[in-house]
Formats: sequence, structure tokens, C-alpha cells
Amino acid sequence: MQIVPQLSCPGAYLGEKSLYVKLKLGTMVTIIGVEKRKNRQDEEFNVLIIQGGIESVLSKLTGKPYITARKTSVPCTFDDVFVKHLIGKELPGTIERITCDPYEYIIPKTGEKITLEHTYQYSGDPVNIEETVMG
Repeated sequence: MQIVPQLSCPGAYLGEKSLYVKLKLGTMVTIIGVEKRKNRQDEEFNVLIIQGGIESVLSKLTGKPYITARKTSVPCTFDDVFVKHLIGKELPGTIERITCDPYEYIIPKTGEKITLEHTYQYSGDPVNIEETVMG
């Protein structure tokens, strides 16, 4: 008879020679604002402005790290009154960087015009990480 110790981590299994751990991270984004937009038919709708967690990135100019957070907008069907109550709430998911056709962007603080080839998109699927430690 083999005795398998109980682990405090849910989803963990200690086998004869291997330890398998499946972690489900509670990755969340926060609703930080609301904006009005217009569709092609000139009809107004609301979008939620969402922001992911903080991350450290390296500056292309100086090579030094700085802290930032990804931000994007997500269309919604909610009315003006309801969306205002959503500010500060969290949603499961992440904000992913995706490649797109090049476009020009003006940096608001400096007025500098740059060309970007990426955008950010909300992914409602929380990240799952499977980690296998072989013994």
C-alpha cells in the first residue's frame, strides 16, 4: 500500500517519483473608466476602460526598467447609469499584446509621433499554468 501525503495546494499530486502541480492563477483586470464611442451608423455606445496588473519592462531608449500596466477598452451593452457603478470592479482575464498593421500614435505628453505595430486586447480566459517538477 502506497501512502500519498496530502498537500496544502489544491490540485497537487505527489506520485512515486514525480510531483505534478497545477496552479490556477486568479488573474484579474480592473475597470478604471468608461467612455462613449460611436459606431458606423453614428449610434453611441459605452466602452469599459480596463487595466491589467503592473509589470516591469525595459526602455528601448535607455535600457533601464520601468513599471507600467497594460490598458485597453472593451465595448459593452450597459447604460450610462450602470457603467458608472462598474468603475473599480475586477474581471477575470488578462490584457494581451497582439500584432497589428502599423499605425501612427501621438504621445500625449510630448506630442511626438511614433509608429506602432501592436495593440492590446482583453482576453476573458484566465491564465492557467501547469508546472511539472520531475523527481
